[in-house]
Amino acid sequence: MEIPSKYDAGQVESKWYNYWMKHNYFHSEPDEREPYTIVIPPPNVTGVLHMGHMLNNTIQDVLIRRARLMGKNACWVPGTDHASIATEAKVVAKLKEQGIDKNDLSRDEFLKHAWDWTHEYGGVILEQLKKLGCSCDWERTKFTMDDDMSEAVIKVFVDLYEKGLIYRGYRMVNWDPEAKTTLSDEEVEYVDKQGKLYHINYQVEGSDEVLTIATTRPETILGDTAICINPNDERHTHLKGKKAIVPICNRVIPIIEDEYVDVEFGTGCLKVTPAHDENDKVLGDKHQLEVVDIFNEDATLNSYGLHFEGQDRFVVRKAIVKELEGLGLIEKIEDYNNRVGISERTKAIIEPRLSDQWFLKMEELVKPAIKAVLEDEDIKLFPKKFENTYRHWMENIRDWNISRQLMWGQQIPAYYYGDGKEDFVVAEHIEEALEKAKQKTGNSQLTVNDLNQDKDALDTWFSSWLWPMSVFDGIRNPENEEIRYYYPTNDLVTGPDILFFWVARMIIAGYEYKGEKPFNNVYLTGLVRDKQRRKMSKQLGNSPDALKLIETYGAGGVRVGLLLSSAAGNDLMFDETLCQQGKGFGTKIWNAYRLVHGWEVSKNIQQPKSNKIAIDWYEAKFQKALVEIEDHFSKYRLSDALMVIYKLIFDDFCGWFLEMIKPAYKQPIDAKTLKSVVAIFEDNLKIVHPFMPFLTEELWQFIAKRTPEEALIIAKWPESKPVNETLINEFDFAAEVISGIRNIRKQKNIAFKDAIGFSVINNENTGETFDEVITKLGNLEAITYTSEAVDGALTFRVKSNEYFIPMAGAIDVEAEVKKLTEELNYTEGFLKSVQKKLSNERFVNNAPEQVVASEKKKEADALAKIETLKASLASLG
Repeated sequence: MEIPSKYDAGQVESKWYNYWMKHNYFHSEPDEREPYTIVIPPPNVTGVLHMGHMLNNTIQDVLIRRARLMGKNACWVPGTDHASIATEAKVVAKLKEQGIDKNDLSRDEFLKHAWDWTHEYGGVILEQLKKLGCSCDWERTKFTMDDDMSEAVIKVFVDLYEKGLIYRGYRMVNWDPEAKTTLSDEEVEYVDKQGKLYHINYQVEGSDEVLTIATTRPETILGDTAICINPNDERHTHLKGKKAIVPICNRVIPIIEDEYVDVEFGTGCLKVTPAHDENDKVLGDKHQLEVVDIFNEDATLNSYGLHFEGQDRFVVRKAIVKELEGLGLIEKIEDYNNRVGISERTKAIIEPRLSDQWFLKMEELVKPAIKAVLEDEDIKLFPKKFENTYRHWMENIRDWNISRQLMWGQQIPAYYYGDGKEDFVVAEHIEEALEKAKQKTGNSQLTVNDLNQDKDALDTWFSSWLWPMSVFDGIRNPENEEIRYYYPTNDLVTGPDILFFWVARMIIAGYEYKGEKPFNNVYLTGLVRDKQRRKMSKQLGNSPDALKLIETYGAGGVRVGLLLSSAAGNDLMFDETLCQQGKGFGTKIWNAYRLVHGWEVSKNIQQPKSNKIAIDWYEAKFQKALVEIEDHFSKYRLSDALMVIYKLIFDDFCGWFLEMIKPAYKQPIDAKTLKSVVAIFEDNLKIVHPFMPFLTEELWQFIAKRTPEEALIIAKWPESKPVNETLINEFDFAAEVISGIRNIRKQKNIAFKDAIGFSVINNENTGETFDEVITKLGNLEAITYTSEAVDGALTFRVKSNEYFIPMAGAIDVEAEVKKLTEELNYTEGFLKSVQKKLSNERFVNNAPEQVVASEKKKEADALAKIETLKASLASLG
């Protein structure tokens, strides 16, 4: 079958992906083989493929395809995460376009819209992963809101509650006013923002005296319930026991004393707003202060905001400052750099807010997870440097706020039967809740109509922390065949930004519910950045269209381009030219096979000695590369593994081996050599396959007619054999000799078609193993070993060996003399111009030092070149 002149990625990729799917190569069932399992970090159901997904999933596919080739039962479980905040925001936006307000819908009505949206858009990113070549077990695709997955989440909530680890508390939480939900501490990012520090005067009740407080948030004065001074601050001793009047709202508040106040900050007087600051809340509780919450859930002001009611907090900030200035109550305003918390999801500035929330106690749960990573090393992090980050988070862990004020997500299984805060039961379903409520109240007349389920949903991470277990139904059916076979999984590939959000929590859940780790190794990829080191984002517009890249360079080109620059744990500076390099690598392999495929073969000619030694040498190089590849894979240095493969094929196979065994022009190749070359090419395809699956399968199927059982995707990884280092070292020396011959041919314009004489003084006592190869690649008449220098010959050295190419018959002496004479005349003229400049004292004294130094170097170089040219002319007689 004729092979096309060019590789058509678009046609080839769809063809082979459909073939792999048709023959079910991606699917796994428990059997007698060693399992190799990866669970995908589930992308948000709202998502589309971006560069981070491309890198992360390419790495996973490389690992899973290699495991498959190594004969393991490879299982890569795909799926998506319901992403409560992001998805609910998308659905709310869509409803708004249709003129529907979320608040006008019942929970069931809203959820119907959410499910409709999910069914319409939810599978987009998984379909895009197929374009990249991802060999996931699509039959196992899971969604964190699937019935069985939700059932597992609810089961775990109830279990943890019954163990006394989940509790309901009225706490200061992080409030996202855009998503209108609470967030855990880990979902808040802190950024530096340039703001203002406002010095505001409060009147002391019953006097004309004022005291000054400093605040970055003047709008919150409407929620002040005290002024606090340090009892040891002599400046404010006279204020003890007095009261102050809050500007604008004219609320009279006590002046309290507490050593918490920093006498060095601002004026030493602190406004206390218990509803809007965590530290103020602690002070408020200690001194039994009133709590005045001035914000609505969207961070507009409520009725406590007086004439600012309904206005946004930042609008009010400007307005209230203007009003205070009009009242003469602004002492001064300073520039101030402030650390501000923003929502990781919506980027809205967080408001501290008091509310009833559900929390999970973490202090005891976290201990096995700390031990597993930091003490026993049962779970290894790659790169190891992330252990410090892990330690910091885990040793400073706080109780996890697991409730969210959203509808999209697993509804908290708490059922209220009365008016009190403690009038509730926790159960997996309402029927069980009813029985518990009857027992708790002693009221047998209760019905399900008397129960109201908590309106909050669970944090999305509370479902994804169960992912390695729940995808195999390990929570609902903890001893089923699949969880026993596939768990713990082997490798987790994810970004360091969710090391705590997801990775650490999965480890915690694994030890709590299976008594063992969820995975053996965690490979933490870097972030994909642009050439200016900026993180790629939609806002910056610096993230290329992932599918467009695949269309332009082919999936293989993009995969290789990503991995060529992605060292473990380091950020990737993405440059589209890397994809071009990846595409070029594929073209090189394609053309190499076209060359081999085009050779005629003869069974009637003997295998040349040079071919035999070339085959032995390449097999030695291949085995050495295989050892390096295995080592890199064991350390998750996939870029390094790819670079070894790249150099092996580009330099050794294409650059040397094919030249060594290539038959003369229009001559056939012997059958024995061709058979070895094809076997070598097949081994090359096997090691490239995890990185460039489509191209390699296409060539594999061109080489021979294969049954589905013989497809490359399920072929056998090359067998490791002892490495012949001696042969490799001998060739390295021979390669320098060949390069020396080629350099002289180039310098002296000796046509390659002309055979030349060649002699060597073998001071290094090198073997003659590669003499046939040197003769072929240098087009030598023969190699003569001698103990005497050859007069009138062109010469070069490799280490202490001296090599001679007789000029007689090798070059046109008359033409060479003419060429050298012209070059000598030009160089002597150049030297004179330089020396004239250097003899000019004015130039030497006034020109910059580096300019003078440059001219002196030109003089020295010209003198050296003249000496060499004269020596060359003398050798020509």
